[in-house]
Amino acid sequence: MPSYVASFHGSLDSFACGDLNMDTESWKFLRSVCILSFLLGSCFVYQSLRVVVAQDDTKPAVTLQVNASNGAGRLIPETLFGIFFEEINHAGAGGLWAELVSNRGFEAGGQNTPSNIWPWSIVGDQSSIYVATDRSSCFERNKIALRMDVLCDSKGCPSGGVGVYNPGYWGMNIEEGKKYKVALYVRSAGDIDLSVSLTSSNGSLALASEKIILQLTTTKKGSIWIDQVSAMPVDTYKGHGFRNDLYQMMADIKPRFIRFPGGCFVEGEWLSNAFRWKETVGPWEERPGHFGDVWKYWTDDGLGHFEFFQKTLAQPPYGCLTTGLVTMMKLKLLLSCPLFRKHLMVLSLLGDANSTWGSVRAAMGRKEPFELKYVAIGNEDCGKTYYRDIKIISNCDGSSRPLDHPADYYDFHIYTSASNLFSMYHQFDRTSRKGPKAFVSEYAVTGKDAGKGSLLAALAEAAFLIGLEKNSDIVEMASYAPLFVNTNDRRWNPDAIVFNSSHLYGTPSYWVQRFFAESSGSTLHTSTLKGNSSSLVASAITWNNNGQDYIRIKAVNFGATSVNVKVLVTGLDPNVMKVSGSKKTILTSTNVMDENSFAQPEKVAPHESLLLEMAEEDLTVVLPPHSFSSFDLLKETAKIRMPVSDSSSTV
Repeated sequence: MPSYVASFHGSLDSFACGDLNMDTESWKFLRSVCILSFLLGSCFVYQSLRVVVAQDDTKPAVTLQVNASNGAGRLIPETLFGIFFEEINHAGAGGLWAELVSNRGFEAGGQNTPSNIWPWSIVGDQSSIYVATDRSSCFERNKIALRMDVLCDSKGCPSGGVGVYNPGYWGMNIEEGKKYKVALYVRSAGDIDLSVSLTSSNGSLALASEKIILQLTTTKKGSIWIDQVSAMPVDTYKGHGFRNDLYQMMADIKPRFIRFPGGCFVEGEWLSNAFRWKETVGPWEERPGHFGDVWKYWTDDGLGHFEFFQKTLAQPPYGCLTTGLVTMMKLKLLLSCPLFRKHLMVLSLLGDANSTWGSVRAAMGRKEPFELKYVAIGNEDCGKTYYRDIKIISNCDGSSRPLDHPADYYDFHIYTSASNLFSMYHQFDRTSRKGPKAFVSEYAVTGKDAGKGSLLAALAEAAFLIGLEKNSDIVEMASYAPLFVNTNDRRWNPDAIVFNSSHLYGTPSYWVQRFFAESSGSTLHTSTLKGNSSSLVASAITWNNNGQDYIRIKAVNFGATSVNVKVLVTGLDPNVMKVSGSKKTILTSTNVMDENSFAQPEKVAPHESLLLEMAEEDLTVVLPPHSFSSFDLLKETAKIRMPVSDSSSTV
C-alpha cells in the first residue's frame, strides 16, 4: 500500500508570514489553515513512520532449524495415524453403510411381539388395511415378520393400492440414472400381487429428491407376510456396500489402521445390548440386529465384522482392532474367563476356510484370512486382563505412571478445551520410553471452543498431533473421534465428517487429519523453534511421493498475529543435495469460530499454492494468525559447481 507523506519545515510564524496589514478575521482564518496543515502533516509523518515500523517487523521473528542430515532422523511408525469408527450419530446405519431401508426386518423392538416397526407406516386407512407383527419368519435368528391384512379389493381399494412404506433414514437419496437393488421376502396363502415403487413422500414421481420413500402396495384382498426388506444402490464403494462419497472421504485420510466398532457402542448400558460380533456375520437376513442403548437407536448390523475387515481403503490397514465386546459400562462386571474366551473367538474368523467361522467368511466371498493385529479390552475400563498370543491394548492410562499389569499398549483418551489441548503438545515428552506404547484412540476439542466443528478446535488438534508425531517413539497409533455424524441425529459434537442422505462436508478437524496423511512411515527430523514462539508448534518430516523425496514443514500459529518464520534446513551436503520450494498449504479463516456447513462446505478448508524458490538453505515464510500451514520442499540433486582457476579467468 503506498504511503503519502506531507512535509513541514519551519515554525508556524514563519509559515504564516504574509501581509502584516491584513484584517483580524483574515489573520484568524489563515492561522486556522496553518494549524490544520500542521496537524495533517504530523498525521502523515506518523503514518509514514508506522509503515516503516511495520516493514521492519517483516524481518523473521522466529527461526525453525531443521536437521536433515543422514542418520539424524527417526522413522515414524507405519501405524501412527488411523481412524476410529463407532456406531454413533448414525455413522453406519443411515450413513457409511449404503442400506436405504431403516428397520428392514421389523425387529427394532426385539424378538418379542408386538415389535416396533418404526419408521414403517401404512398406505391407506384402518378400513382398508391392518398390520401387525408375529413370529412367523423363516429365519431362525430373525423370527419377526410383518403381517399385512388387506381388507379391500381392486374395486374398493384406493387407485394406488394399500400397503406400507419406509422413508429410510430421514429420506432416501435416489439419483436419476442410477440403479438400485430392492430385495424382500414375501409369502401369502394365495396369489401375490405386490407393487414395489420408489416415490416421493408427497406421492409425486420426482425421484431426484432427498425425500424418496420405498412403497409396497397391493389391491388384492388377503394376507401377506413381508420380511427383510432391503434397498441399496448398485454402485457402492468397490462393490462392498459402502456409500461412495462417505467412504472416499474416509479413504482420503489414508488411515493406517481402523479401530472398530466402538467405543461405548460395543458395551451397551446393559449387557443384553452389547455388540456381539458373531451376530454381525453371515447373510444379512440372518443378522438379528440390536438396540444400541448408549446412543439410543436400532441397528440392523448390516455393517458388521466382515464388512469392517474388507481391505478396501486407499492404503491397506496395517491392523484392525475391535474394542470392548466383553464389559458393561453401567454394572461394571468383571470379565469372566468363559465370556472372554467366547468373544475372543472372533479370531477364528481370521482362520482357515475349513474352520467353523473361517467357513462363514469363505461363504461370504473371502477365502483368505483377514489380518487382525490388536484387540482392546473394554472401553475406558481400567482392568488387568490379558490373553497370550494377542497384542492387548489396556484401558489404563500409562502416560504419567507405569502400568501395574502386562500390556502391549495403553489407551489414552482426551476431550478438552482448545487452549488445554494446544498445551498438551508436550503431553508425552516426559513419558517413560520403557514398557507399553501409547494408543491415543480418542482425541478432540469439545465444548464451547468446538461448536459443531470450529477452526479454533482444529488448530489445537493440529498442535496436539504434531506433539504425537514428535513423540512417535512412544506413541504408535492415534485417531480422532467421532468420525461421522448424520445431521438428523447428532449425539455428539463436534465430528470430522458431517452428512445427510445426499450431501456431506468435512469440518476443519477433518482437514487437519489430511495434513498428516503422509506422516505414517515417514522420517521425522529434529526441529527446533528459536525466538518468541510461545504460540507456535512445528515439525519436519521427509516423505516420498512418486519416487521424489520432500521435506514437509508443518506449523501451527495459535496466536492472533502473523509470524514471520525463517526455515533453516541444515545437514544436507551442498555438493550432493539441495531443497527447493514446491508448494504451501494453509488452513485458516477470518474468524477462529468459523465452521463449515452444507451451504458453505469449504468455508474453512486448506488452500494450496506454489512456494517460492528458497535462497540457499533457508526460506522465510509467513504464518497467518490462527492458521495451520505446511510447506513441501523438494529434495533434489544439486548442480555440481566446477572450480575456476586463476589462469582461466579474464580481466
